Amino acid sequence: MGNSDTSIKSLLRGLPSLKGPFKVDDYAQFPDNPQEAFTLWLNDAITHGVKEPHAMTLSTVDADGFPDARVLILKNVDHRGWHFASKADSPKGIQIDSSSKVALTFYWPQLGRQIRIRGRATALSASESAADFLERPLGSRATAIASLQSERMDDTAELDKRIAEAQAFIEETPDYVSSLWRLYVVAPEKVEFWQGATDRLHRRMRFEKHHENGQWVKCVLYP
Repeated sequence: MGNSDTSIKSLLRGLPSLKGPFKVDDYAQFPDNPQEAFTLWLNDAITHGVKEPHAMTLSTVDADGFPDARVLILKNVDHRGWHFASKADSPKGIQIDSSSKVALTFYWPQLGRQIRIRGRATALSASESAADFLERPLGSRATAIASLQSERMDDTAELDKRIAEAQAFIEETPDYVSSLWRLYVVAPEKVEFWQGATDRLHRRMRFEKHHENGQWVKCVLYP
């Protein structure tokens, strides 16, 4: 076991990381709110061919205080915050209902960039959740209906049966919306933009919302 541990450590030490050169933005020219700054970096990621730049890690906390993290797809960004969708009875939906404090993380290795968002997640209106559900492909809607998300599955044939039934149901009732589907928004309270550097002198800019007047305060952080 000891030799195995050593070989894994050596393997990890030998892997390259933050091999630039990377584009460096002038933080002094950054917009005054994090949503606009995020949009600039997202467009950069898309332009440079970053795979799935809309993939993000959502972190929540369960009833025992243990953190959970999973990768989701960003649905939208507006003045309210960052949007994602899930079922209300999923572990993340239950955890958000218990504690709205969450974190989002984006990492785009080709650009050496990371964005960290801390805030509170709340469900948006029923109409917005319904619109999001109906915009999903038929297969995705069927899965959302058929899957008993995160519950133990003893027979894959049962899932196949449930999905086939759900697809037939949706084809007959195309306007059906699952009552459990939720579109959430994370209202940001603190957002950090991290630009990695090969020399490890990473550049960091933090936006923090002033609790009294609701204005954003920007500051540069040590690496």
